Amino acid sequence: MAKITFITSDNESITLEGTSGNVMSLAVDNGVRGIDGDCGGVCSCATCHVHVLPEHVSKTGEASEIETDMLELADNANEFSRLCCQLEISEALDGLVLQVAK
Repeated sequence: MAKITFITSDNESITLEGTSGNVMSLAVDNGVRGIDGDCGGVCSCATCHVHVLPEHVSKTGEASEIETDMLELADNANEFSRLCCQLEISEALDGLVLQVAK
């Protein structure tokens, strides 16, 4: 199980627990504002764009080439950007904090 905290654009902090699937599905299923997941998690849009807090980057690992290419099209992308559809829930993500991109 992993506890993952989302910080929305209104600075609302939402902590959710997940055991499987991806972080985008967890957010969408729980109504986290700003995470739409329009492509259903196949890395073909950027509607699940988040910024990983710098101190948590080691939890998520590196983005794949496909994810990096998609992020190049996203507004406000930076070195801490990830598409949360590409983050599989595992114990390694426990305590992860994500800022929902604007």
